[in-house]
Parts: sequence; structure tokens; C-alpha cells
Amino acid sequence: MNLVFDGHNDVLLRLWRGRHAGSDPVVEFSEGAREGHIDGPRARAGGLAGGLCAIYIPSMKEFALQEAGPDGHYNTPMEAPLQRGSSLDIALDMAAIALRLARAGAWRLCRSTGEIRDAMRDGVFAAVLHMEGCEAIDAELAALEVFHAAGLRSLGPVWSRHNIFGHGVPFAYPMSPDTGPGLTDVGFDLVRACNRLGIVIDLAHITEKGFWDVAKTSDQPLVASHSNAHALTPVARNLTDRQLDAIRERKGLVGLNYAVTMLRPDARDNPDTPLSDMVRHIDYLVARMGIDCVALGSDFDGATIPAAIGDASGNQALIEALSDAGYDEDALAKICRENWLRIFASAWHE
Repeated sequence: MNLVFDGHNDVLLRLWRGRHAGSDPVVEFSEGAREGHIDGPRARAGGLAGGLCAIYIPSMKEFALQEAGPDGHYNTPMEAPLQRGSSLDIALDMAAIALRLARAGAWRLCRSTGEIRDAMRDGVFAAVLHMEGCEAIDAELAALEVFHAAGLRSLGPVWSRHNIFGHGVPFAYPMSPDTGPGLTDVGFDLVRACNRLGIVIDLAHITEKGFWDVAKTSDQPLVASHSNAHALTPVARNLTDRQLDAIRERKGLVGLNYAVTMLRPDARDNPDTPLSDMVRHIDYLVARMGIDCVALGSDFDGATIPAAIGDASGNQALIEALSDAGYDEDALAKICRENWLRIFASAWHE
């Protein structure tokens, strides 16, 4: 079994919602859950040895993709910006859940590549705190320092909505990622602070202009934790060839997103999506950037994924499909975990 370190999941959001519905996050993760994609038993069954676990602030109303029209096209309206106070409350609540899981031994909260490797060796889920959209962070970046001390080691300045740091891309098909402005002045400050602290900057949801703003400001490899190839599936969330070339030049990384809307040629939200669509995107990314720049970023617990995988327990189905497509053990090790660990070592000043 090829152990996988996954570049993006929303398990903390699911556990946070469950806690507010009366469940115990530690029990739900440790003993298994009826809902969602990730818990301890299913992760072990599928070789999911760890991942970037997102602090994501949901809006007041449930987000849903706009239903596609007769031609299959859609353009989901952007969500309104969120208030910082309530966002900070939720972010702290999710961080507390992550810390509770670590204290209970349900997973290990990792702050270095050595800790990740130790957890994987010990068969304990290696969780790394990520922030998907920085609505909880103030313009003076004081909260960033506190979250970093609590274990935050990766962040995306924006989700697919705007905030004080920059602008996000909508969920739309077909559409270019060049949908609006990029970083704000405080967004540039955030990037420089992440470079200083050793926090990975994730470009998964930012506009194309924001992508180039980060590229000219950051000293890190360029990373898009859960995005695919725009040339194959032209949704606004996917990356153009020019962006992929920049990631290659900076020795960065793209994590394959399992979301079917970002894999299928028609971008429909249909779980009956073959694994061949996932392999097709991996093939394209490898051909464009090289094997050292491609990894996995499932979006477990945050998207509709192919039924052939189902949840974390089915993760090896993709690895087997890649093996059948000709990827040898060295290539699979890089895609499954080693490329992520290389990025972390660089960004975390190890």
C-alpha cells in the first residue's frame, strides 16, 4: 500500500458541524463516522497517512454550486465577504478541535516534516493545520502569529470569495481564472509574513492576477494544493498552462483535486466520473511540470468525489489506476507524499 499525504481536506469543518449537532469530534474521528469522507478507520484502510486539514469559515447559508444550464454552463454567484469577529470565533473553535484530537491521540498535529514522517511510521494520522481563506486574520496580522504558534503551517489568502487580503475566483464553467483583481496591500503584507514565519502559501482559490502577485512577492515554491488543469476542464478554479509553467519554474506543486466538477470535461457535479479522468489530469500535469511537481489534494469532506473512490478508504483505487497507467514505485512515492514533504521542508525553513 502506498501511503498518501493529502494536500487538502475539510474534515475539521465536518467535525465542527457535528460538534454543534451534539457529537464528540474525538469519538467521531477515532471510531468512525457514518457521514463524510475521512475518519481514522477509513484513513487507515485507504492508506491516507495524513494531510493538510483546513480551517474554513462557512457562510450563513449553505453553499451550493449553481445548477448547470442546458449547455452545461454555470456561474455560481460569489459569496459575500464575512465579518472578522464571527470568523475568528469559528477558526478558534476548529483549531481547538484539532488540538483536542491531538491530545486524545486520535491524530498527531505536526509542525515539521520530521514529525510527519514519525507519525506515518507510527501509523498515526499526520495532521497539518491549514487555513482556507483568511477571514479570521486581522490586517495587522497579530492573529497570524497566534495561529502559527498553535500549529498553522499553510494558508490560502482567499477562498472563492473576497476578503481584506485579496480576491477569489468563482465556481464557473467555462471561465478563465482571470476574473478580477489580485492581492490588496495587506495581502502583500500577509505573503511576506508567511515567508518570514515559514507558512506555505496556497494559490488554489485566488484569481490569476493574485497568483502573479504572490509569485512576484513570495520566496517560496508556488503551490496550488487542490487544483487541476484548465486545458482539460476549463473551470475558473483550475490552472492555465502559463500558471503551470510558473509552478514548474519555481519547483512548486499542484495537488490533484478529486472534485468531479474539476475533473470531468463537462465539469458536471456527477459522482459517476471514471478514474481515467483523474489519471488524465495527472498525466497532463506531469507532462507539463515534471513528476516532482505533482501530488494529491483530494478535497475530501469538501466536494463530490468519484464514486469509484467513495471516501478515504477507497483512496488506493486511484493509486492502482496510476500504477496501471505506467507510474512506477518511485513516481508513485513522489505523487503520494514525497513531493509534499519536499515543499514543506523548503517553506518551513528546514
